[in-house]
Amino acid sequence: MPRYKLVIEYDGGPFCGWQRQAEDPTVQGAIEAAILRFSGEDVRLTCAGRTDAGVHAIHQVAHLDLAKPWRTDTVRDALNAHLRPQPVAILSAEIAPESFDARHSAIRRHYRYRILNRRSPAALTRAHVWHVPWPLDADLMHAAAQHLVGRHDFSAFRAAECQANSPIRTLEQLDVTRRTMALHEEIVVATAARSFLHHQVRAMVGTLMLAGCGRLSADDVADILASGEKSRCGPLAPAAGLTFVGVDYDAGK
Repeated sequence: MPRYKLVIEYDGGPFCGWQRQAEDPTVQGAIEAAILRFSGEDVRLTCAGRTDAGVHAIHQVAHLDLAKPWRTDTVRDALNAHLRPQPVAILSAEIAPESFDARHSAIRRHYRYRILNRRSPAALTRAHVWHVPWPLDADLMHAAAQHLVGRHDFSAFRAAECQANSPIRTLEQLDVTRRTMALHEEIVVATAARSFLHHQVRAMVGTLMLAGCGRLSADDVADILASGEKSRCGPLAPAAGLTFVGVDYDAGK
């Protein structure tokens, strides 16, 4: 029974997250329905990182097993045909070893958060950015972000409904930069870790936004982390600005 590794891109706007649900549309449900129509097999996908409602992906990874061997380009093209017109695309399909697990074999996950930082709202990217019309200092945000890098108890940045066994996580990267293109001012937050808590990235971004407008200092952000008190955290940044951008595996995976 061959195992296939899929690389997937999707717009999370129309979906109630990745994970399959009985009634609501999800990315997993859409792809599994396409697999059934293509192959006649009712299978379950395993992905690298389950995204929330409204969160996007440009390099999600999932695996599935099919009883019948298919050419990888056939798997890719057939799934894309059955996914239309939904905003989900299979970028690649390849044969993976039986030991490969899209979730458990992952050693690092990467996310990007985009803030449109100008007075005027977004016309073309409104479903993919957080519009913050007041001035933000990306350098102050980056300095504050460095207090969150490393191994910490992230209880202050954890959703109340988070089901993780422990709030301890090791944040490997949290960089904040500003991109200027004509009248398009965008602040980008790039982060990476082996795993994240539920809502952790969006909670961190909301807190860093307060640092960027001068309402919090870098030391204040460090104090919020140390306190473990969610009530001291900044606002939860909207899901639309968040994108799953990649996942790393050990060589050969």
